[in-house]
Amino acid sequence: MTHAPPKPGVVLLVVSTAAFLASLDTFIVTIAFPGIRAAFPGDDLATLSWVLNGYTVLFAACLAPAGRLADRYGRRRLFLAGVAVFTLASAACAAAPSIGVLVAFRAVQAIGAALVMPTSLALLLTAFPPHRRPVAVGVWASVGAAAAALGPPFGGLLVEASWRWVFLVNLPICAVTLLAGPRVLRESRDSSSGVPDVLGSAGLLVGVGALAYALVEASDRGWGARPVLLAFAVAAVALTWVPLRSARHPVPVLDLPALRVPTLWLACLTTGVFAAGFAAMLFGNVLFLTSVWHDSILVAGLSLAPGPLVVVGVSVLGGRFVHRFGPGPMVALGGVAFGAGVLIWLLRMGSVPDYAASMLPGQLLTGLGVGLIMPSLSGVVGTVLPPSRWGAGSSMVNTARQIGTVLGTAVLIAVFAGTPDLAAFRHGWLAILTTAAATCTGGLLIAARRRADHYAEPQAASSTASPASMLAEGIEP
Repeated sequence: MTHAPPKPGVVLLVVSTAAFLASLDTFIVTIAFPGIRAAFPGDDLATLSWVLNGYTVLFAACLAPAGRLADRYGRRRLFLAGVAVFTLASAACAAAPSIGVLVAFRAVQAIGAALVMPTSLALLLTAFPPHRRPVAVGVWASVGAAAAALGPPFGGLLVEASWRWVFLVNLPICAVTLLAGPRVLRESRDSSSGVPDVLGSAGLLVGVGALAYALVEASDRGWGARPVLLAFAVAAVALTWVPLRSARHPVPVLDLPALRVPTLWLACLTTGVFAAGFAAMLFGNVLFLTSVWHDSILVAGLSLAPGPLVVVGVSVLGGRFVHRFGPGPMVALGGVAFGAGVLIWLLRMGSVPDYAASMLPGQLLTGLGVGLIMPSLSGVVGTVLPPSRWGAGSSMVNTARQIGTVLGTAVLIAVFAGTPDLAAFRHGWLAILTTAAATCTGGLLIAARRRADHYAEPQAASSTASPASMLAEGIEP
């Protein structure tokens, strides 16, 4: 008996739903943060920040090896394993009796999400014929923007009942995905794919985690405290060792030959800097609305929704802009818009609520900036690398994004120094404004360098891209 091939539309629905949940859990937990903070009053802001940072650090470190493992051992198998891990970890997070347990299971959740994201795209690519892939990948990529738009209001609504509901809501959706997945997804693999560099990934995890720990703890213990200095030393050693190991490993965590293309490493650097500013903005605005304006979490979530909604609308047109003008000018223009929005907050936000005159204009402008910047930076990979390196290049850009997210949150905690009052928020907005300026500069440099860049395929490198590591960029193999 032969089984009919899976319907591409059903495959798109299943994998996009799982990818949506993995993205949603970042944004929905951010809006739930004040509720989590109230539930564990004995823990300080630095400790609580690991509910966000623990997830992002693990996600960044596991992304590249997850894609390689999926290529080698089966994409459907690891997709379903990732959904199962994410489901169990969500249940454990909802039942967490302490902040330590919550942070631990958030880390497990991140491992599941790291398995889901690359495998979902790989399964999508195998289900659609080449001429239909761009549209399908566009739908898949848009779930990140949709998660950002729905996360604040949806999370605020759930937290009105309890912060634990932001994790419980995952369970029925994951259960349906686990039931449907074996029926509609076709297994695929590449037996020639090499074994990923697990030690290199662990080194990246240790390095980024230690750096985030040092930045967060410095606000409480002081920059000269022994644990802080030790964490900085560990980060320096680990982040120096990872590139050295990547230069020797056949399947490295960092694709150093690709980074020799100046435009790509400029894109990675700009992505990391912008992600830091974006994460600090989102986290900081949640805390501002709830601690300075004393809004409820639901009101705060609704107040933050306009910006992500603008992102969704602009992202739909972003690909056309990049195709016509190139990614660099769009990144620079987005940096100007993002910076203008933050500048409005810096100059006009006060202790007396005035949403329409201060918060809303900044939301609309920063949303415009994010909508221009994100797809443009993602599109750099396809303009400077050959198709054989798209997978590695896109993984590098996404890893930079996750690292920037961790460091942005950590730096904001350090700026607050445990006292998120109006003056502290103004210092935070000023710091975010510098990331906007750096992003604009990065866009101009990308525009200047892109035409001059040429990639030379290294003889020792594999010429086959890893489909499971082509993440969120609208990439067609």
